[in-house]
Amino acid sequence: MLVVEDEELLADAIARGLRREAMAVDLAHDGHDALGKVEVNDYDVVVLDRDLPGMHGDDVCRHLVARGAPARILMLTAASEIGDLVTGLSLGADDYLGKPFSFAELVARVRALARRSPVAQPPILRRADVELDTARRTVTRGGAVVDLGRREFAVLEVLLGAGGTVVSAEELLEKVWDEHADPFSNAVRVTIARLRRKLGDPPLIDTVIGGGYRL
Repeated sequence: MLVVEDEELLADAIARGLRREAMAVDLAHDGHDALGKVEVNDYDVVVLDRDLPGMHGDDVCRHLVARGAPARILMLTAASEIGDLVTGLSLGADDYLGKPFSFAELVARVRALARRSPVAQPPILRRADVELDTARRTVTRGGAVVDLGRREFAVLEVLLGAGGTVVSAEELLEKVWDEHADPFSNAVRVTIARLRRKLGDPPLIDTVIGGGYRL
């Protein structure tokens, strides 16, 4: 997802919190940077501050909607009047949250919007005897709870959502880590190895040489 917020301390705090929830987060501090990142990345959700310098958040929202960007838009603003809410939604935003806000509410709204995206996933993902509950953030195999770290959980969520198709290491980096991830790191390989070990036997994750991974 993309967080567009000009107050850098707030933007960093939001990003850290969302990453702790196993979400991959990119940051933009102005509207032009946001539009540039949307051009090259497929985001499921854009958390967009309305009161941006330079290019107002309303104009960013208009551009995203006009381009047909698939991302759902959650607008943030210090204003909480009904008129502002109506204006934001009339521009094409999917949801609206006034500042100050509860972080738990932000997370809930982001997850709800992600489920409504064009590539939305059901709340519970299953394959073989593995079940992943996206709302409760739990994983079981054969009915037994599997304790996963946030990266392991997020990788498994992507692989389950792929429905048995191959997911490249580059795609996993993009969806589970963020734009600052080193493309030459072994983070994906190490996380896959831990995930395989925790899921146990028989093995569920195949390595496709030259392609990536699949369940």
